[in-house]
Amino acid sequence: MANYHIKLEGELEKQATRKSFGEALVKLGAKREGIVVLDADLSCSVQTAKFAAEFPERHFNMGIAEQNMLGAAAGFATRGKIPFACTFSVFATGRPWEIIRNSICYPNLNVKILGSHAGVLTGEDGASHQALEDIAIMRALPNMKVVQPADHVEALSVMEKIVDDYGPTYLRVLRQGTPLLYSDERPCNFEFGKADVLFDSGKGSGSKPGKVDLCVFATGALVGSSLEAALKLTEEDGKKVLVYNMSSLKPIDEDAILEGAGRAKVCVAAEDHNTIGGLGSAVADVLAGEGVGVRLVKIGVKDAFGESGKPADLYKKYGFDAEGVYKSLRSTG
Repeated sequence: MANYHIKLEGELEKQATRKSFGEALVKLGAKREGIVVLDADLSCSVQTAKFAAEFPERHFNMGIAEQNMLGAAAGFATRGKIPFACTFSVFATGRPWEIIRNSICYPNLNVKILGSHAGVLTGEDGASHQALEDIAIMRALPNMKVVQPADHVEALSVMEKIVDDYGPTYLRVLRQGTPLLYSDERPCNFEFGKADVLFDSGKGSGSKPGKVDLCVFATGALVGSSLEAALKLTEEDGKKVLVYNMSSLKPIDEDAILEGAGRAKVCVAAEDHNTIGGLGSAVADVLAGEGVGVRLVKIGVKDAFGESGKPADLYKKYGFDAEGVYKSLRSTG
């Protein structure tokens, strides 16, 4: 019997991880007086409005001035606060990058950067607002951690760990809803540098892990798509598939990557991000560094900008929905 871990029955309930972030921020703010929130005139979009209503003396609308916002966040951190600097991903990482590098990462300050509306899932806002390079440029910074939760439950767990962990962290969340994958029956306990096996049809009940046809490393919204695709591939095509949720993108779980690659004929990295510099590149670095000779296929945006359209239509076009990932896996394995 396949060890599926996650139940995928019927239409899964969805929630946007940006809303999860806003919910967690209020709860944590009540416990931790050192938390302060800065946003770039987007309190409704990035869900900091509730925090502002509850703790107005700890919320600062910096206006559309992202460089100033990150510099101010660095200043708060030097005074012992836990600042969350919040805006759209493309502006949180691109516009103030040099300030993040020199004023936050270089002195290793305890600044948390919230990047919302990442990837083509952002939809109608189009290429100018669809961050597809943010993971790459944040991963390149020394001292910076990079995290992307797969669903609402994991986002709550991530926030608990972020406020307790010292140092710069980039939290990537999404505008549109993603399926709820974790629950009371399948709880989430996020840890930096740890991946989570969500699906393993190569492992029978009580048996040791066996060989699989495909090992999928997925992050963000592509975790749900990959799970559905893996289930279909197992049940309809008789393939054995292993799926990891790679929510911790830096530090990344090298042991999990090597373990998965050691069991698989082919590895796949799936992300709503440029195929250059993101999860796929991180996985490739680990495999190459250890001399693992396994084929790696990247599912992502192929060195291009996004475009305007309804999120579901864009996910279908780019092959990021469950059917698209299934077709990619089927043709690969």
